[in-house]
Amino acid sequence: MSDLKSSPHPVALRRKAREWSQDELATQSGIPRSSVSAIEAGRLTPSVTAALAVAKALECSVEELFSSGVSKRGEDSAWAWEPRFDANRYWEAEVGGKKWLYPVETLPGSAWAHDGICRDKVLHERGDWDAAQTLVLAGCDPAAGLLAAEYAAASGFRLLTFSRGGGTALELLKRGVVHVAALHRSTVEKPDRNAETAREKLGGGYRLLRSADWQEGIVLPSDAPTRSVSACAKNVRQWAMREQGSAARECLDDLLDKPRDSKRVMLSHQAVVEAVRGGWAEAGVCVRLCAEDAGLRFLPVRDESLDLCFPAAMERDPRVQALIRLLRSRAHRRLIDELPGYDASHTGEMLSI
Repeated sequence: MSDLKSSPHPVALRRKAREWSQDELATQSGIPRSSVSAIEAGRLTPSVTAALAVAKALECSVEELFSSGVSKRGEDSAWAWEPRFDANRYWEAEVGGKKWLYPVETLPGSAWAHDGICRDKVLHERGDWDAAQTLVLAGCDPAAGLLAAEYAAASGFRLLTFSRGGGTALELLKRGVVHVAALHRSTVEKPDRNAETAREKLGGGYRLLRSADWQEGIVLPSDAPTRSVSACAKNVRQWAMREQGSAARECLDDLLDKPRDSKRVMLSHQAVVEAVRGGWAEAGVCVRLCAEDAGLRFLPVRDESLDLCFPAAMERDPRVQALIRLLRSRAHRRLIDELPGYDASHTGEMLSI
């Protein structure tokens, strides 16, 4: 019985017949070599423009190379989390040897075009990114978009950063649908909290890579009369609360001594700021960067360490190696130091769990 998946792609057959390398075909057709590799491996159905360019370079018709412009979703791909709509734009990335599809979200500072559209469980692929050239990070760093831009410029890889609280990020890492999870429970008083939390949720065999140290505290309207953290804990009635499992929610619960519930839950530091700025919340807990950028008052509560957790088995992965090099670079550390409330003194340090 023949195995269709092992059959060479028509593009590969015609390229080899000309004794061209993938680099040579990329040059002749004007598309990235990574796209040539993805097309031949069956991971990418090219756009009409790219398909025409490849066909012209190989002196054949598009139909001879690509029998269909769509590919059905099969065992080689799955949604990292369920999309909310029937028709979805998506990104794709390889994690743990499997291709995952991620419903497009408005990511902080991100300008990545979608890799395709899914309609009625049929994938219409259009992107030029190889799934194996994308690193996926879940965390709540409001400067994640800046990190993604620097990462792409320095490495040539793509970084997708999904805004998630630390607890949710670790769950996604445990499920194997992201490469990296960010958490910031370590404080000056309890410097091992990140490692303890990761060990409790994931077990051993992981690394923690320091991204930054930062200030977390209370954000207030610019004209708020409250002058101290203790006064806020006593007098504020309407808090913009983060979700359970996030470090910001833990910080607020500690301040109030008694946890409170809220019908509205903020899913990011920026959402907390917008709630306060919009006037429906009196105060909330977030990092200094978001408060100052919004022109609001900030009362520091504690200094925290933001660590990036990833499997030890991925330490030699080129995508992770590129991230480590970036965080340890002098230019990146200088940039981090210039962000309000951030400190890069320990950025790039590694800890084994």
